[in-house]
Amino acid sequence: MTAQKSIVIYSTRVCPYCTLAKNLLTRKGLTFTEIDVSDPQDRLALIEKSGGRKTVPQIFINNIHIGGYDDLASFDQSGELDKLLLS
Repeated sequence: MTAQKSIVIYSTRVCPYCTLAKNLLTRKGLTFTEIDVSDPQDRLALIEKSGGRKTVPQIFINNIHIGGYDDLASFDQSGELDKLLLS
């Protein structure tokens, strides 16, 4: 059995799209690390890591930038998310 990939989601507590992304990952039985970017240091880290994006959520799987919730949902619907998780 393949080990689960590292999943990191940068989010805030009041973001509805963050909640949707976390729910999608949870429904798939995946665990993830959540980084709340309410802290200015974490916000700066997000901007640097994502190539300048300031919106949340921003999702990374094994350090591959997936994007936001819409991107994650599209990856899931197309089957690409499962392929990425299995590779």
